[in-house]
Amino acid sequence: MTRRFIVRGVVQGVGFRWFVVRKARALGLTGYVRNVGDGTVEVVADGPGPALVALEGELQQGPPGAEVANVGREEWLAGPMASFEVR
Repeated sequence: MTRRFIVRGVVQGVGFRWFVVRKARALGLTGYVRNVGDGTVEVVADGPGPALVALEGELQQGPPGAEVANVGREEWLAGPMASFEVR
């Protein structure tokens, strides 16, 4: 199962991408995280449903210094991904 999350708030310049990489890898997920030009962070993650739910909870909290206003979620079609990386 693959989901795409868009995280809004103060989420750039606070270590958010590396926070996501650590959490996603610990959950055994593959995919990527990247900053978007509009100030949001995009996360595309693939793995078992419970791990995706856990990741979403982590995204809502964020690392220290982040102020997450909203996490949007949608099912996503993606090809196979070998690891979880920053783009």
